[in-house]
Amino acid sequence: MRLHLEGEAAQGAFGGRLAQALAADWAAGWVVHLHGDLGTGKTTLVRGILRGLGHAGSVKSPTYTLIEPYEPGGRAVYHLDLYRLGDPEELEYLGLRDLLGAEGLILVEWPERAGTALPPADLEVRIAYAGEGRDLDIEGPGPRAAALIRALAC
Repeated sequence: MRLHLEGEAAQGAFGGRLAQALAADWAAGWVVHLHGDLGTGKTTLVRGILRGLGHAGSVKSPTYTLIEPYEPGGRAVYHLDLYRLGDPEELEYLGLRDLLGAEGLILVEWPERAGTALPPADLEVRIAYAGEGRDLDIEGPGPRAAALIRALAC
């Protein structure tokens, strides 16, 4: 699925729509990889997702902490920003293994920096500059991702 979004507000609003689609199949947990150059709005999208799930507090990029936990509506959401990850082994020290397989949502910016330490994504979101806006390509393996993408297309 490809979308074109004009402006930060549109990207945040789409994050809210994505949150609702993810929430419809929450129990199995989701791992979402967010790809894009610096400044394309990966954290803006995460902020929209968290707002869509009911989080009213601040949402900061975990550039230095690497992992930022949230619990909107009692649901576990982990926002990872791996831009400054020195070595994929660091994820073991940060407790990544404990997060995986749990019910909840794991949103990962710069997943390619983790090598094989991350599981395959349930959903891949690629964000690219497109003039003043952004193009988002959303894909994922299997029927679960296909159902989510169909829900977003409506």
